[in-house]
Amino acid sequence: MITTDLLIIGGSDAGISAALRARELDDQVSITLLLSDDFPNFSICGIPYALSGEVTDWHHLAHRTRSDLEAYHIAFHSNTVADKIDSEAHQVLAHNSDGSQVFAYQKLLVATGARPKSLGVTAPTAATHVLRTMADFFAIEDLLTTNKPERVAIVGAGYVGLEVTEALIKRGIAVTMIQRGQEVLSTVDSAMGQEVHHVLSAHGVAVLTDQTVTEIKSAKKGYMVTTSADETIHADLILVVIGVVPNSQLLAQAGAQLDAATRAVKVDDAMRTSLPDIYAAGDLVLTKHRLLGNTYLPLGTTAHKQGRIAGATMLGRSAVFQGVLGSQVVTVLVW
Repeated sequence: MITTDLLIIGGSDAGISAALRARELDDQVSITLLLSDDFPNFSICGIPYALSGEVTDWHHLAHRTRSDLEAYHIAFHSNTVADKIDSEAHQVLAHNSDGSQVFAYQKLLVATGARPKSLGVTAPTAATHVLRTMADFFAIEDLLTTNKPERVAIVGAGYVGLEVTEALIKRGIAVTMIQRGQEVLSTVDSAMGQEVHHVLSAHGVAVLTDQTVTEIKSAKKGYMVTTSADETIHADLILVVIGVVPNSQLLAQAGAQLDAATRAVKVDDAMRTSLPDIYAAGDLVLTKHRLLGNTYLPLGTTAHKQGRIAGATMLGRSAVFQGVLGSQVVTVLVW
């Protein structure tokens, strides 16, 4: 059994911010972080710009290097997946390539983020891809480099969909976007969405709105995508970027309170869950919005803020998450 004062599950924005804030406030507290892969503190939001080549080396997606982080005396356990939380015993059961491990904690932060929404359509095994992790990036970059696809279908026209479209256009690849809403960028006013639509069309992007994917099947070359409007798109590669859902199963199984509609974890202004000595922050929690009230709004900048609050309150310090306004930034085919 490994014993620690603060145990953090998740090494992205919220988890790392919490660990660094806790270390700032206390140079003696022991901090252990479980990382499901081997890429702590990487900018997931920056992945489309690695695909475009604007980030010239994927290593530059790291906000800090592993050695930078270890200088804060944080004990990292890479490629370690948390399987179960025993809130009464203050223990987490996890596993890695060496087998099962038990971590005993005084305070626990769950920062497991979100996972991509499922398209809900049966497709050939290698047909569809998502873009959420570094492993996803490596897989897609390998396909783009090795197979050199000429046509890509992107399902979803939100921020990630637009950013990946820009990346692929810069690589000389023809793109078709499929959007279920009336316009691209459904989180902004329709008039602004129309302006973005015009820019996309001017750069040769085929934009299909008010349509969903109903069928994906193999073709003689690549795949054939059929939409709800009986449109047929031929593609060598299909990227599904239709949003995310909270990765909250671990806390749900432990008995934490979740929002019924979104399955996001309910937390108070100190990032405490309904379970004793367990906190949550980042893309798996219900977020306080200054205009909309509590809502699900997964954003990296919000995760950073929530992580810092959790890092302080786990140490018993007074800190309050003041909420967000949901400001977001995206570029659309600018060069």
